[in-house]
Amino acid sequence: MKTPQGLQALIDDGVIDEVLRPLKSGKEAAVYVVRSGDDVRCAKVYKDMAQRSFQQRVQYQEGRKVRGSREARAIGKASKYGRKQQEVAWKNTEVDALYQLRDAGMRVPEPYGYFHGVLVMELVTDAEGFSAPRLGEVELSAEKAREYHRVLVRQVVLMLCCGLIHGDLSAYNVLVGPDGPVVIDFPQVVSAGGNNAARAMLLRDVNNLTAHLGRWAPELFDTWYGEEMWALFQAGELRPETELTGEFEPDETEVDLDSIRQSINDAREEALIRQQGREAAEEY
Repeated sequence: MKTPQGLQALIDDGVIDEVLRPLKSGKEAAVYVVRSGDDVRCAKVYKDMAQRSFQQRVQYQEGRKVRGSREARAIGKASKYGRKQQEVAWKNTEVDALYQLRDAGMRVPEPYGYFHGVLVMELVTDAEGFSAPRLGEVELSAEKAREYHRVLVRQVVLMLCCGLIHGDLSAYNVLVGPDGPVVIDFPQVVSAGGNNAARAMLLRDVNNLTAHLGRWAPELFDTWYGEEMWALFQAGELRPETELTGEFEPDETEVDLDSIRQSINDAREEALIRQQGREAAEEY
């Protein structure tokens, strides 16, 4: 195929040898399957600011650290230089998170480097060597749904122990490899300790997973893993090896239980609408 403009520099520098095919294109980036020597990998080309949708962008960026005081001041003033630095910081966020989370033992694609604004990383495949499907595209047994939920809750715990929250986690940001789920797409990762919306985003992430996997294992709807891990995190008692129960006794004087349940129901409905939309699209 014709080499996309964003990948030509990587070919010129010998980072990759060939672009094989497009893998997917989203609102924030386009991903391509590439060859590097004998290895097949993927390359994520981030779209320019003008091409991307940034709804609630400020909410995601609250609490993120910026390299250098000059850059931080410029971003705060929203100057031309500041907007450029904000763009650089946004692209660096996913790269930094991938390396940190991989080192922490989380199931994420292995990063191979960041070159000319392009992230080169592992291509997650299925048992036959084809590109792995998203969790939202596969049918599951009740047993497999419970297993995947257990694995993914553990991934959220590992992230939280690193001080991070995915912020946009759903069945469509999880790939299903031969060894189980692999979490992807981290450009909107949130600082757990520095973002006022951190708790809400964590609960939404966990509720999204529960809403999807609960379709095959309905007993998951009666679990409270997000609330449980957040309470432990706030108390400084959450560890990567912490065994969660899914049980939680909220302080009913401070917590609106109806709102929490409504958020779970909203996540279930959103997952169903997404699935119906994809099924309708496949018919054309």
